[in-house]
Order: sequence, then structure tokens, then C-alpha cells
Amino acid sequence: MGKLVYNALGHSFDIEDRTLSHLRVVFMNKLRRGEPFMFHFPVGDGSGTRTLWIHPSIPLVFHFYGSRAPQLNRRWIDDLMHEASSANGLSIVTEPDPEAAEIRAS
Repeated sequence: MGKLVYNALGHSFDIEDRTLSHLRVVFMNKLRRGEPFMFHFPVGDGSGTRTLWIHPSIPLVFHFYGSRAPQLNRRWIDDLMHEASSANGLSIVTEPDPEAAEIRAS
């Protein structure tokens, strides 16, 4: 279980290491481009959801407890990037099977 530490006040949120690894890629790509976004995620105790405004001027720390970095799923990163660019902002979507063939409309 990792932690996302948000802003100088040190608000921290528990997020599983695998998910956090994928979110880190999305956050860094969006922020590197100067694209702030909303991030919605469930609170670990089941009391609802949190929404954070993710902006380049707000400090972020990704704290991983695992000793090995997980293999990244490119399809999941693409899905999360699509979410982050939507009008509703980023929500954590279910990880797709990286081996499944994509079905495309003709």
C-alpha cells in the first residue's frame, strides 16, 4: 500500500502500489504539459470519495512501500489519461487485461 501525499500540509491518502504507479505516470504527463485536472477517488474507510485539484503549483509525493516497481499496463495508462482529460476529471477505472484485443468500431 502506497501513499499519495498532497500539498505542503502533508495530506496523505492510501492507494495500492500498483494503482499508484499508474497514477504517477498520468499525473506527471498531465502536469508536465501544464494541464491541471480533478482527481476523484474513494476514501479507504468507505466514507465516500475525495476530490483533489491537481495543479503543477501544488506539491505531490508518491510514496511506495513495495520493494519492486510493478510492470505498467499501457492500456490502463491510456484509459486513465482519457479519464484525466475528460470534463469530469480522473477517476480510477478498472485495470483492463493488457492481452485482450481492443474492439474498434468500423
